[in-house]
Amino acid sequence: MLTLILAESSLETIPPGTNKNDTTKTPKKGKKTHQILDISLHSQIVQKLPNREKRGRPDIVHLSLLAALGTPLNKQGLLQTFVHTIQNNVITVNPQTRLPKNYNRFIGLMQQLYGLGKVPPKGTPLLTLEKMNLETLIKKLKPSQTIIFTEKGNPTKPKTIMNECAQQENPTIIIGGFPHGEFSANTLKLADKKISIYPEPLDAWIVISRVLYCYEEIILNKK
Repeated sequence: MLTLILAESSLETIPPGTNKNDTTKTPKKGKKTHQILDISLHSQIVQKLPNREKRGRPDIVHLSLLAALGTPLNKQGLLQTFVHTIQNNVITVNPQTRLPKNYNRFIGLMQQLYGLGKVPPKGTPLLTLEKMNLETLIKKLKPSQTIIFTEKGNPTKPKTIMNECAQQENPTIIIGGFPHGEFSANTLKLADKKISIYPEPLDAWIVISRVLYCYEEIILNKK
């Protein structure tokens, strides 16, 4: 079983104490509760936040989860996925989750998740939200190996590193869910290895697609 963590992800509600009138568009009536921070709507708010280069991009989480959950690896129950956010929340993603492909519907789902702590509100939850930092999540998972993908890591071909992962009992890979910048020092220290699969930054969903494909080619060919 491979674990994927989308870390320091740019998915959060508008922080308390900010001016919610600093928007380029007015949210529809009834949509202000647990409003998700989006730089296309809240650029003035984002510009005033610390680490602003890493904030206000929930679309990265949307595209990354679509890329991961749609893989044969996930469909065969060989992948577990978590989203760790920049505000130290962790979303546990049920492998059976089928996210809406429409971005606006995804944002509505995230608002519901932040409001209720789980979705759907009744029955077996597909998404759950809890306050937790990345170090605590790693300790709970107890991975046999933890690999962070960063352009500042050791240059390695995706197939090589995922073949190594395939030899592990419980490997975990960490991919950044933010648009710019680097992982925090606290995140980097959690890794056994820091790997770069390309000399320039790549979108998170591209990294996910490439490494999961390599892993499933190895794992599924063994079955």
